[in-house]
Amino acid sequence: MKIYIGSDHAGVALKSKVLAKVQSMGCDVEDLGPYSEDRVDYPVYGRKVGERVAADPESRGIVICGSGIGISIAANKVPGIRAALCGDPLSAKLCREHNNANILAMGARIIGEALAMEIVENFLTTEFAGGRHQHRVDMLTSMDKERW
Repeated sequence: MKIYIGSDHAGVALKSKVLAKVQSMGCDVEDLGPYSEDRVDYPVYGRKVGERVAADPESRGIVICGSGIGISIAANKVPGIRAALCGDPLSAKLCREHNNANILAMGARIIGEALAMEIVENFLTTEFAGGRHQHRVDMLTSMDKERW
């Protein structure tokens, strides 16, 4: 599975740990930056990951900023993206099973490394359940095409 990963400056340290975890799980991962802790703007990296995942529907993404909130909002601006901010392993499992989330967002200043690894593992190993959930995901997808 192809994984695109990005962060802001606050997420760089956790991103490097997550990158290693994802690689250890046998995934092909592409780090879209940044590569230092110099100040950057999270919308740039949320969008980068969002655009790559939207262009490659079989892929998934992981985005990290200080709280996880801003970068998840940025990723969700890209049509076709269903980014879920998760702070616990159950949310990571359910966002995949019920919502077919294609991007995981986490807050580096909110969760620790060990918890982040559990969240990542659940996100990457859980499949979409389909069935009764498909109709709702289809509704979300149709919203990408609407003009408000």
